[in-house]
Amino acid sequence: MSEKLQTYDEVKKEILAVLEGEGNLVARMATVSNILHHRFDHYYWTGFYIVDPQKPDELVVGPYQGTMGCLRIPFGKGVCGAAAAERETQIVDDVHAFAGHIACDANSASEIVVPVVNKHGDLIAVFDVDSLEKAAFDADDQKGLEAIISGAFS
Repeated sequence: MSEKLQTYDEVKKEILAVLEGEGNLVARMATVSNILHHRFDHYYWTGFYIVDPQKPDELVVGPYQGTMGCLRIPFGKGVCGAAAAERETQIVDDVHAFAGHIACDANSASEIVVPVVNKHGDLIAVFDVDSLEKAAFDADDQKGLEAIISGAFS
């Protein structure tokens, strides 16, 4: 197991211990974004975009750490919208080369977005991490984040 995956495993244990018994979704999201944002140096913007119940084809900004986030993102637009529409993790090495990228912060260079699915299989949000470095995310980030998100929200 790589050092990065070991760190993700440690962080997962910490997050699940802190979240034990907490049923409030916003509190859970705030905790996950805070712990992850402060654990990894390459994380610049870390947080959630939540499926809006009034507009189920749109994401609305949720708990996050970092600079100003976009308020709303339609499904299919940008990296977050692609992750929501396809329900698949998206890793983008250069967001400025990504067709349809939404520049909430022009300083972001790369991004990973993980769909958040509840225990019923419903998409409830996406978890978004941006970095100032190009190609900052890899398969270890994907595996680690998918395990954390699955454990915290399913």
